[in-house]
Amino acid sequence: MAEVLLFHHALGPNEGLHAFAEELREAGHSVHTPDLFEGRTFDSIEDGVGYASEVGWDQIMARGDRAAESLPNEIVYGGFSLGVIPAQKLAQTRPGARGALLFYSCVPPSEFGAWPTGLPAQIHGMDADPFFMDEGDVDAARELVASADDAELFLYPGEQHYFADSSLPSYDPAAARLLTQRVLDFLARVG
Repeated sequence: MAEVLLFHHALGPNEGLHAFAEELREAGHSVHTPDLFEGRTFDSIEDGVGYASEVGWDQIMARGDRAAESLPNEIVYGGFSLGVIPAQKLAQTRPGARGALLFYSCVPPSEFGAWPTGLPAQIHGMDADPFFMDEGDVDAARELVASADDAELFLYPGEQHYFADSSLPSYDPAAARLLTQRVLDFLARVG
């Protein structure tokens, strides 16, 4: 089974994150859900991103690095939206990564150097999500897939950003079930 370090989105470590992590645990995986916001949660993406900007992106990234320090190198890194940034950085720069799970967001692989040879990845987003489709994330995802030996981009019909977060009104049960099954298949393969 796989060990996963899973970073939360801009609303903070909410019930939806913990519910998703619990689904992975029920399938036998070990999942860590560190808090990049030191106990804070937010009601809007703008407020959460504002907090991260106020604290400083270097500090948020350092918190992500610290979360990984006590874990083995051979893990899967995952992140939801804002959490993709520390997850993708660690997957690309920390030796031994087993895989990357990038939900609702992606940055160009060149941000952290070249995509590591043989590192598998999945990227998940909705095909009409304005954050994912209009802010460059889908382009970065396509670039990552083109540069990797084993990476897939999954686009789901809809416009919701946090579509797999069961604690939010944006939750799309059908898309979330498919995303979860794809993630479980991925973890079974790389674990």
